[in-house]
Amino acid sequence: MRLSTITNLAYAVTLILTTVSATTFILSARSASQERAAIEDHLILDDLAEEIAIIADERTEEARLYVMRGDERHLARFYVEEDQENHLETALDKLAKRGASLQEEALFATIRKDADALDSKERDAIGQYRSGRQADAQQILFGDDHYQLHTGLLKSVADLRETVSARTQAAVDEAKSRSDFYGSIAKVMLALTALMFLAVLYFVLSRRVAAPLIRMSNIVMRLARQDYSIDVPDEGRRDEIGEMNQAIRIFRSNGLERERLDAEHRKNQRIKDLILQMMHRIQACQNQAELSDVVSRFMPQIFPAIAGRLLVLKENSSLLQSSGQWSDPAFSAPDFLIDDCWALRRGRPHVSNPDGDDVVCHHLKENSGTGLCIPLTALGETVGLLYLEIPMRNDTLETERLYLELLAENIGLAVANLQLRQRLVSMARQDALTGLANRRSLDEALNRHVEKPEEPIACLMLDIDHFKRFNDRFGHDAGDAVMQYVAQVLSEALGGAGDLFRFGGEEFTVLMPGVDIEAAKEIAEKLRRAVEKAPFNYRGRLLDPVTISVGIATAPAGGTVSSVLERADAALLSAKQGGRNKWVSLDTL
Repeated sequence: MRLSTITNLAYAVTLILTTVSATTFILSARSASQERAAIEDHLILDDLAEEIAIIADERTEEARLYVMRGDERHLARFYVEEDQENHLETALDKLAKRGASLQEEALFATIRKDADALDSKERDAIGQYRSGRQADAQQILFGDDHYQLHTGLLKSVADLRETVSARTQAAVDEAKSRSDFYGSIAKVMLALTALMFLAVLYFVLSRRVAAPLIRMSNIVMRLARQDYSIDVPDEGRRDEIGEMNQAIRIFRSNGLERERLDAEHRKNQRIKDLILQMMHRIQACQNQAELSDVVSRFMPQIFPAIAGRLLVLKENSSLLQSSGQWSDPAFSAPDFLIDDCWALRRGRPHVSNPDGDDVVCHHLKENSGTGLCIPLTALGETVGLLYLEIPMRNDTLETERLYLELLAENIGLAVANLQLRQRLVSMARQDALTGLANRRSLDEALNRHVEKPEEPIACLMLDIDHFKRFNDRFGHDAGDAVMQYVAQVLSEALGGAGDLFRFGGEEFTVLMPGVDIEAAKEIAEKLRRAVEKAPFNYRGRLLDPVTISVGIATAPAGGTVSSVLERADAALLSAKQGGRNKWVSLDTL
């Protein structure tokens, strides 16, 4: 056979293989596009279903807050949710138009039915409240029927998300399978084309064709192993080699895009899972230390490249104090004032870049890197700051910033809730006038000791002598000042020897675990002398010395723990009847 015939046949076979290869590449690219579309459908459907659950929670929360507090703002927000309800209807329509299955359509109907029933109950509760039947309204919103409707709606939404996830995952798997099938055919065709070119190269082609074929053969083999890191250069040729080169470039580009989408999806899913775990733990925190620990543990997992610090606004102050940090932030001071941060001044996130055009926060050090400050707010009030240090090159900052602002919003609410809880606990356990623990705290402390009757404890009952005289001569303001003065002197003199409580009126109580009668007498005398010798000034006038009478009782040596307070009070009465400004212990009589 003539060489020209062999060459023509070789070219003919090469042309056929190239055509088949190009066709399979196109089919593979189309399958990859279908796979991406299926992934996008899944994300859209998942977000819409999640939006349904959020709208239902918001409406229920506003209705409950209204019937609990009677604040018209919550009622207004509830009615504003009418637009959200319309948005819900639109979201359901969108879901139905995206090729929903019969099972999904049934779930849509169930969700719509549960949402309408839930809305009807909440409106009925509001009507009951506005008619003056607050208890009935609360019973409706916090009753089992409402709870079952609410949980039923959330379960239907969860079932819908699982059903949609299963359907879209099946679509993704099918598209991927087709893409892999056509990709395999394409790889085979490419391999055959490479072999044909090598044969032609061996017999007739010149070095001008040999070198590109060798390079392309290596590229094809690496692409066949799904190694898309190899670079496919554009040689700018218009012959068969150029077409093959372009087809390989398309195949590589599709493979890279698919890998990028898969990696991005996995990353986003991981971030969402970690954020959800973090939110669950934040909601279970009982104090600021636990909240700071949760934030410091999860933030490096969610954003490994970002260092940061959680700062909380000190109560009745403009000072921000660091309560937790992660990944060793180095650009900012740990504590600073509100006015040092532009984000807190403006009430919105602020990026401080020394090399940028915008102003830089004063709490950042000179020649530092980029810092992102996100205010922590709750009900319009600033409670703290989420400070973050951004790497020099961060192409995903805008995407991460959305997650960061979402986290900041939830952390701000958690900080505000913990502060409110702490204030309520302090109000319940602390005397407002003296700042000492109140009678309720005393009862709780005694109850704890009652459970341990074998442990020794001493109790002092103290009463300010002639307290009524201060009120009669100088007014109740002077009496309050005397009360505060005595509380301060007693606290300083007692130190760590025991716990000081305000019993009521002008009486105070001291509990001293592990103290016997002799030590209790010494402490009682120490307290009596401290009050007697401390000068008392009221409005620039030095008043007569203030004295106290003290009653002492111990347990179990002097009696039971449950009666120690009564016995100390009896001893106090004896001290007052015996001339005041003295201590008495009935345990020694």
